[in-house]
Amino acid sequence: MAWVTSLLAAAALLLMGYLVVSTAFGLLRNYAAAHTIGVPIRFIPISPLNPFWVLVDRKVLGFLRRILPDNSLTRYNWRGWEVKDRYRSHQEMGDIWVLVAPFKNWIYVNDPQALSVIFRRGNDFPRAVLVTMILDVFGPNISTAEGQAWKTQRKIAFHCFNESNNDIVWQESITLARDMLSYWTSKPSIDTAATDMPTNFIAQPWLPKKLRDIHAAYVSFRSYMTDLYEEEKAMFAEGRATDSNLMRSMFRASQEAGRGGLTETEIYGNMFVFNFAGHDTTAHTFTFAMYFLAAHPEVQDWLAVEISNVLGNRKAEEWNYRADFPRLKRCLAVMYETIRLYVPVPVLKRTADKAQSLVIGGKTLILPVETMIAPSYGAVHTDPRFWGHDALKWGPKRFVVAGAGKEDEELRIPVRGAFVEFVATMAVLFHGGWRVEPVLDTRAGESLDQGRKRVLDLIENDSGSVLLLQMLHPERAPLKWRKG
Repeated sequence: MAWVTSLLAAAALLLMGYLVVSTAFGLLRNYAAAHTIGVPIRFIPISPLNPFWVLVDRKVLGFLRRILPDNSLTRYNWRGWEVKDRYRSHQEMGDIWVLVAPFKNWIYVNDPQALSVIFRRGNDFPRAVLVTMILDVFGPNISTAEGQAWKTQRKIAFHCFNESNNDIVWQESITLARDMLSYWTSKPSIDTAATDMPTNFIAQPWLPKKLRDIHAAYVSFRSYMTDLYEEEKAMFAEGRATDSNLMRSMFRASQEAGRGGLTETEIYGNMFVFNFAGHDTTAHTFTFAMYFLAAHPEVQDWLAVEISNVLGNRKAEEWNYRADFPRLKRCLAVMYETIRLYVPVPVLKRTADKAQSLVIGGKTLILPVETMIAPSYGAVHTDPRFWGHDALKWGPKRFVVAGAGKEDEELRIPVRGAFVEFVATMAVLFHGGWRVEPVLDTRAGESLDQGRKRVLDLIENDSGSVLLLQMLHPERAPLKWRKG
């Protein structure tokens, strides 16, 4: 059997040799392309899109940081480094710099005007759907489509999400928030955790039970969607109306569009994405907001004043979307400020198969083909040049401009209906004098101020990207609700 061992060792050496050579070649090729731009460059040896590295990056780099001085590998070669770094790299290198990696170059941009141009020039800078292909688990969808396919899916989605549906969203959010508050206030403490999405290869009996449970959830969700689809198809064929829901809206909009509609697989794909996007992005943003509020009682007081002024002593069933939602500006400011510091889904762009010009700081730069464009959300949302000296601090008041009267305040950015559920939930949770605060470590003699600082430290030091940006272990700082 010695020859088998030797053969395996030789194969391992050949594989390692291939990886080293291909990595070196990729870095040299991409460095040559990055050098033509004329901006600062940093190197990382492993692609951020490497699926194996994504699984181990934190653990490996956690060990390397203990034995190596600060370097590009430990600073930039892990998921979510942008949140930790904030604007510091741009402060060192300017509003644009390049991270050279073996697979593709990553250009980081911290210029608001240039970023506006990138998003307006959608054909020149298409979305980097390579990063979102994991969401194709149930079928093609609006998050992974490009070109005409994306336009078709967006057109259908427009019929499903519009202002006329916000009354329903408002009422449903109030109902769910009341249930949530009732449950939370019945417990001595609360904590939250998130789980991730399923894939199709994890049902093997030898795999851990958690992975097999995820596969079971995948099968169950697909079966549920299939039943809904077949029921809607039968009702449509018979000319009968059904209850208003997302499947009904997508199916009927696709039928009305004829050949320009969505296929059955595309409907499944979008049903999953809308459920995933509507749940996980909201859930993670809401978790961040709750923990920030628990650490900032003065903001809770500020919120309570607005909620009392707008809603008074009316019961939640009497609240009106069209009359009340536009007046709850401080509730919306809490969401804006939370997303400013912790963007749940950073959108990436790319240059595709043509080099593109971009003006930054009055200078025209040529960005090479097949280059990833990463808007530096962590930087542009915290740069003191744009946000002032307290840019790294959480403060929703920055989004509200005071007026002459109690309800003359104005938001610094437009209100959009997609945030109805967040505002309705905030109004329910903090109406009637409810307050949220950290559960104190009584064994350590922790004071309330120390507990609030512990919550802020957890947000800053224990947040990271899994599939979305989230608090990794909120259960380490449980919260509790009380009447204030």
